[in-house]
Amino acid sequence: MSEPKPSDQPPGTRERLIAAMVDALRRRGLHGIGLTELLAQAGAPKGVLYHHFPGGKTELAVAAIDDVVARMLGWLDGLLARNTDPVEAARQWMQGATLRLSSTGFHAGCPLATVALESTPEDHALREALARAFATLRERIALALEAAGEPPESARGVAALIVATYEGGLLQARVAQSTEPIQQATHTLLTLLAARAAR
Repeated sequence: MSEPKPSDQPPGTRERLIAAMVDALRRRGLHGIGLTELLAQAGAPKGVLYHHFPGGKTELAVAAIDDVVARMLGWLDGLLARNTDPVEAARQWMQGATLRLSSTGFHAGCPLATVALESTPEDHALREALARAFATLRERIALALEAAGEPPESARGVAALIVATYEGGLLQARVAQSTEPIQQATHTLLTLLAARAAR
């Protein structure tokens, strides 16, 4: 995810709540933090949560997921703008995520995967937000692959594989406390894609 741009205005209560939820999802998951702790982390008074998010913790989590995806897309778009080869952009995307994970001592992973793993069939709003998030990432990568000459159907398949490697690799690296799983998966996938493109 890209870093937020500097602003002359301090973040408002809504933005602080979203930032606190994003951090909680990355480190502890949706159910790993209570509302009191979340409000304290956001520096927000009690009762303000429902003013900004009438649906409570779930609505805040959905807003956090949307925020995470917007940042991921901004970062990915920047890489794609600087690289004519979308496979190289994907490599840098995964490398950046790997570095961020290791810089936290493997404590803070991708919030999308964290929430997806703990969601249940009853968590309709969360699952819809997650499905939308993953679909948006796949679509953005597929469009870049198509622009580079990949046929639409295979571009969608390759994009799905890249997102799966990104999420699955980060998850394995986090539990292993090592970057080796995602580095190995990323290297193998991108080597195969590069060889395929060279045919």
